[in-house]
Amino acid sequence: MAQTTETQIGPSAIAAPASATNTLPIPAPQLHHLERNDDAESNDELAFDDLPPFPENVPTAPLLRLDLNRLLQGNHQETEKLWNACRDIGFFYLDLRDGQAGKRDSFQEEKQEADEAVTSQLDGIGLLEDAAHLFALAEKLFMLPTEEKQQYDFKDRGSYFGYKGLGAGVIDSQGTRDRNEFYNVSKDDLLGIGDPLPAPNVLKQVDSRKLLESYMRRSHAIVSLILSLLDGKLGLRKGTLENLHRLDAVSGDQVRWVHSPPQVMDDKQMSLGEHTDFGSITILFNRLGGLQVLPPGSDEWCYVKPLKGHCIVNLGDAMVKFTAGILRSNIHRVVSPPQGQEHMTRMSLVYFARPEDDVVLKPLEESEMVKTKRANQRSEGQDDEEITAKDWILRRALGRRVGGDYATSGGTEAGRSKQF
Repeated sequence: MAQTTETQIGPSAIAAPASATNTLPIPAPQLHHLERNDDAESNDELAFDDLPPFPENVPTAPLLRLDLNRLLQGNHQETEKLWNACRDIGFFYLDLRDGQAGKRDSFQEEKQEADEAVTSQLDGIGLLEDAAHLFALAEKLFMLPTEEKQQYDFKDRGSYFGYKGLGAGVIDSQGTRDRNEFYNVSKDDLLGIGDPLPAPNVLKQVDSRKLLESYMRRSHAIVSLILSLLDGKLGLRKGTLENLHRLDAVSGDQVRWVHSPPQVMDDKQMSLGEHTDFGSITILFNRLGGLQVLPPGSDEWCYVKPLKGHCIVNLGDAMVKFTAGILRSNIHRVVSPPQGQEHMTRMSLVYFARPEDDVVLKPLEESEMVKTKRANQRSEGQDDEEITAKDWILRRALGRRVGGDYATSGGTEAGRSKQF
């Protein structure tokens, strides 16, 4: 019998942009993620001691480890590591254990209510605590009867928020069913921006909504910090990227729990198919292996080893489109946990930050770096579809549901995925 998610996600889980210039050269990726981290800690310090150990004999992606506190301090070396990670592979670890600061001066609005300011602060420790509590809440959510959960599947309304049942999505063009269930909570619903969606009682409770809003705001604050640092590296005007991701604007931002039960030993397949993320920046928490990335230039899938006290951050396709491919949204998938962990139920918690609904996904040619890259692409006959964030995300999300148009669900993974 699989160990319950409570023991997998318990308390042990808690544990200044560069100045713009108009003449920045286009950088050539150098795969800095393959370099050894100078600040590497022992495996024991970063392991979840209440879980079976992550095996040492499986290929793992040597992602760069960044420190939130150093990024907050404007540390030049840390900002360079961020830039390298975002160009080379689009994935990195972010150490949250010592990252805390009052809310930065916002590029988005001049005034904010005091209670919002408290929950919008950059607070890595608080985010770790929120994540631990949300994992416990998810256990209650997924224990509900299937018939009750299915009442909150809003696919027929043309929405990707709410519940998706086990096997209600597809992972390839052959229609192979997925092996996970998930629940998406809309940022706009939490903030009262859009019409509220029906939800099970466990999510409608005041404490549950406050917890979800706190996690969402703290995650978004980290997203905003990353976007502001990338503004500087790209030579964009301060606040350019952040102003495409305003917290109080209508968007597809969401909190998601993914629940993947253990699979039968002789009938294993991907839980979640090969894909790139749809939006801009993803903040991910998990404690068991299963996430895999396909590093650039490689045909070998590598596990991303979970690290205590860290989240995993990756870029989505919107960042590729905004930068004409200077930044990377890397292909990834989810499989069964590796040997020794495969008998356990896997849970993950995600915050997807996406551009505002009416933002057109196209290169930001105010950046000389992006403008030059786009000119090179045009000279080679390369063109790209211009589409709003709302339409892009809706098409991709619903295309991966049973009965959807899988052929339209692809993103920048084209050419690397074998599932189309």
